[in-house]
Amino acid sequence: MEQTPTATPTPTVLDAVGDDDLRAALAEANLPTLQLVLAQLTGEEDWLDGEFRPTRTVALDDNDTAGLPAGSRARIVAAAFEVLRDVRDGRRPLPAAPSDAQLVALLSRSLGEDVPPEYGPSMAEEAGFRAREGLAWTAARPAAADRTHVLVIGAGAAGIATAVRLRALGIPFTVVEKNESVGGVWYENTYPGAGVDTPAHLYSFSFSPRREWSRYYAKQPEVLEYLADTAARFDLHRHIRFGIRVREARWDDAVGRWQVVLDGPRGARTELTTDAVVSCVGTLTEPVVPDLPGLEEFAGPAFHSARWDHSVDLTDKRVAVVGTGATAMQIVPAIADRARETVVFQRTPQWVVPNGNYLRDVPAGVRLLMEQVPYYAAFYRLRLVWQFQDKLLTTLRRDPEWPHPERAVNATNDRHRAFITRAMEEQLGEDADRLRDVVVPDYPPYSKRILMDNEWIRTLRRDDVLLVPERVTELDEKHVLTAGGDAHQVDVVVFATGFRSRRMLATLEITGRDGTTLRETWGDDDADAYLGITVPNFPNLFIVGGPQTTPAHGGSAIFVAECAANYAVQMIVRMIEDGIGAVEVRPEVAAEYSARVDAEHEQLVWTHPGTTNWYRNARGRVVNALPWRGVDYWRMTHHPDLADYLVRRADGSTSWTTASGS
Repeated sequence: MEQTPTATPTPTVLDAVGDDDLRAALAEANLPTLQLVLAQLTGEEDWLDGEFRPTRTVALDDNDTAGLPAGSRARIVAAAFEVLRDVRDGRRPLPAAPSDAQLVALLSRSLGEDVPPEYGPSMAEEAGFRAREGLAWTAARPAAADRTHVLVIGAGAAGIATAVRLRALGIPFTVVEKNESVGGVWYENTYPGAGVDTPAHLYSFSFSPRREWSRYYAKQPEVLEYLADTAARFDLHRHIRFGIRVREARWDDAVGRWQVVLDGPRGARTELTTDAVVSCVGTLTEPVVPDLPGLEEFAGPAFHSARWDHSVDLTDKRVAVVGTGATAMQIVPAIADRARETVVFQRTPQWVVPNGNYLRDVPAGVRLLMEQVPYYAAFYRLRLVWQFQDKLLTTLRRDPEWPHPERAVNATNDRHRAFITRAMEEQLGEDADRLRDVVVPDYPPYSKRILMDNEWIRTLRRDDVLLVPERVTELDEKHVLTAGGDAHQVDVVVFATGFRSRRMLATLEITGRDGTTLRETWGDDDADAYLGITVPNFPNLFIVGGPQTTPAHGGSAIFVAECAANYAVQMIVRMIEDGIGAVEVRPEVAAEYSARVDAEHEQLVWTHPGTTNWYRNARGRVVNALPWRGVDYWRMTHHPDLADYLVRRADGSTSWTTASGS
């Protein structure tokens, strides 16, 4: 079992790959990525300049041809074949990874636009070109590590990231998981069509990249398999207790530790004492089923998408799907062929972005390149980081001088609106007059979560699919009733109605140093935390997937989770090495960060008054969405500063002092 979280950009180099197979694979390559590989292996950056300079990569397109004429593409492929054959046969040594400055320069040429120099260090870590700083002991592992214990709540992606780091450092820990296997939301959400809306090659750990994805946007079984494989690879199962829920956690200030009550199978209850708690519960865990009159009277099956009842056969049934968010957009096309009729109830239309890769399998040749060509998978991933994770956020700022705030927040956002509108209307075809007004939104793009085109419009145009643009108000024995007074007879009801995302850590009772619970501190929908990770009055509590950490502008939630997990583990390392028993973020530090978050959100699309979204609470405050670029959050969490904390020594002291800094 592998124990050290290291990633390498150079996998087994073309092991047993013959010339014909290599040529065939290169013919399927993403040209801008292959050009990066060629420039890196030869040291000749001319492969990205002049006649070979790629065009700008636009929107969500991979730009597979680099926008180059056929002759130029053929010369690139031929040169790559010669170079890779030399590498395979031992005639060309592999060069060291590029420096930060070289990496940014290469990516800028490949993408056809400038990537700022500040991205060099974070990109190098994401590619596995170097290990993350701070996730190691300063000297030898201290004996105090043996006397430390960390409780990790949850074995989804965030819990796995945290556990891998703790295990690599030799810090004793226990993971408790309410389900019977790892995976978190990917274990629970098994509805038809379930999958990622982030590119799979980006939706993976930096320390454990998966190169053999079968689809550009993976479906749930493959994502779950990846998470399970990662947990097995790093031998985490010996540390995980499955079927265990945290009932309550209470900070005992007299001993400076957390007292935790656990509920196990068949009502068994145990207690655990731990030095630190890392919550990896996440926000999309508690489904929302509307409290509709008549729900109990409905005669057929009715269930939430996250609790899909696989015993229900939808064949030849009239199926109601309540909601048109990301989940419904995956479910409806997946079940339409089976159901006699699919009735979709929509309160608000959604922006649907065209994406040529969303339904594509990864060709066999590309999988070979990902798995065996040095640097290919790493460079492809870094292109996705820029395209999907940070590039967009600057275009989502509200321009107070923009004359059309009802339809967009700035001129660039308006161009996005026009582009997506055209794409949607083209797909509506001859049904445009019938469906345009109920399918194409009138609010600014990205003020709600943007959705990938999953043949949604094509599905809505089917004769056996009915879109009802009305709010559901009640059910009776056989019908779904709407605000307009219509009754639709159905056999099955599926609620794709989201989660209690703003009521964070709702299933846990966590009591802080002064006896106040986290629920009392946050209320039902106003969660707040310094960096989304830690809260005043709750010592040694770290949250991965906490307030204001959802990458609403795009990108990988795993990236953000890794940032938070790495921060938490680094804090625990500092505590052990410096003889600190407890840390608690200073209230004024947390308040200043909260004010910065709120001020930033006031400038962004999610606080646009023309719409609602699941990021905002009842008072309009954003409690879920991350207001920062990924590189900003990476920088904020990269080196914890003890000056932000009150500390208490591990020598039995009960006094809190201000740390001298980092």
